[in-house]
Amino acid sequence: MRRPASLYRRLMTWLLLPLLGLGALMLIQAYLDARHTADRAFDRLLEAATLAIADRVQWQDDQLWLDLPPAALEMLATDAEERVFYALYDGDGDFITGNARLPGDTRPDLARDSKGGDTLLYRDIVWQSLALRQGIRHSRLEDWSLRERFEVRVAHTREGREALTLSLLRGNLAYIGAMATLAIAALLLAIRSALAPLTRLRHAIRARDPRTLAPLELPLPRELAELRETVNDLLARMRRVRANQERFIGDASHQLRTPLAGLSTRAELALRQDDPAVWRRALEAMQATSASTARLAGQLLSLTRLDNPEATPDLASLDLNALARRVTRDAWAGCHRAGIDLGVEANDTPLMIDGVDWQLEEALTNLIDNARRYGAQHITVRVSDTPPTLAVEDDGPGIEEDQRLLVLRPFYRGRDGGEGSGLGLAIVDGIARGHKARLTLEPTAADHGLRVALHFTGDRG
Repeated sequence: MRRPASLYRRLMTWLLLPLLGLGALMLIQAYLDARHTADRAFDRLLEAATLAIADRVQWQDDQLWLDLPPAALEMLATDAEERVFYALYDGDGDFITGNARLPGDTRPDLARDSKGGDTLLYRDIVWQSLALRQGIRHSRLEDWSLRERFEVRVAHTREGREALTLSLLRGNLAYIGAMATLAIAALLLAIRSALAPLTRLRHAIRARDPRTLAPLELPLPRELAELRETVNDLLARMRRVRANQERFIGDASHQLRTPLAGLSTRAELALRQDDPAVWRRALEAMQATSASTARLAGQLLSLTRLDNPEATPDLASLDLNALARRVTRDAWAGCHRAGIDLGVEANDTPLMIDGVDWQLEEALTNLIDNARRYGAQHITVRVSDTPPTLAVEDDGPGIEEDQRLLVLRPFYRGRDGGEGSGLGLAIVDGIARGHKARLTLEPTAADHGLRVALHFTGDRG
């Protein structure tokens, strides 16, 4: 199984990548700065060398003459053992003297002023397969009677510049490395500090008793406080589910204890008798009790499913007329054996609503069963539209007005002597609320009996 990605590692990756990119840019900038500094330093030496040579140019024997000072070239020769070249040219571009015939600058001399003063031009050239930095000084003799023009050309290889560039870069690298170390250390501390509340939350959840569903109470930053509240909402839903389960267990144990004890008592008494007639009566009583107990268990399960706050089945399109006919057909045999007239009034045209078919079947079955158990002789299931309504009418004793809200409570029996468990109308009420339907209990049009109706508001025509 693949291990999930670490949040700490993801944060490190996404924060270190920009830092690495910034570090690369800093290295490039450091190299460019070091090279620029080295070029400026050596260009100053190149300027000094050309100036020193130009100062020693004289006019002798009707021509230019140079007495080269050794220091003029030695200032460009460093420990890197660069090669230094120089040349003196007259104003017509003819070579006078030097250790190499260096090329001149063929570009327009924009830097030369109109008064003819000294100017110095720099450029990078490749000469005789050598990469050189060249300085060309345009000057003239300063004699009052002779102002002959000339050029001093000096060039040197780049070993010294590159050595100085690397030396400066090493110094910058030490500074950048120290800053990078501090930045990474600060980043690690910041990430650990930022994730510390999450670690506290994890430890708080891990240290909790598995049996407790109490909400988490610990101070957290706003982002994690939202996670804490989400966990607390989940715990609240779990508490409701557990309370619903505990209530079901309590109700079931309370309601099933009596009939089960009765079954055991009747069986024990029957076993003490030798008369088959007594056995038959005991078996008939036990059969009725077991059927009632099975019905009670089914109703308890239905009520528990409806009361579960996490059980929210999806609504689907269904035909109310077809559902009424189907439930009436299933209940007809039982009513017929009991001598009860059961009928249905529904149209052949589909009446579509959004609902859960098994819940509405359960509600209609409970209404028919309640009417049968509480003395009705005629039961009619009616379906009408505008709005869609599912109703059960009977000619039984009905329910007093002050009792109509009470009978919706679980295990409340409105009349003494009834066979019901007190769950039928509670189940119907829960199903009505789940379908956002309005449940009404009222006398029939003949002002006797009871009419229980579910009025649906989400009709689809």
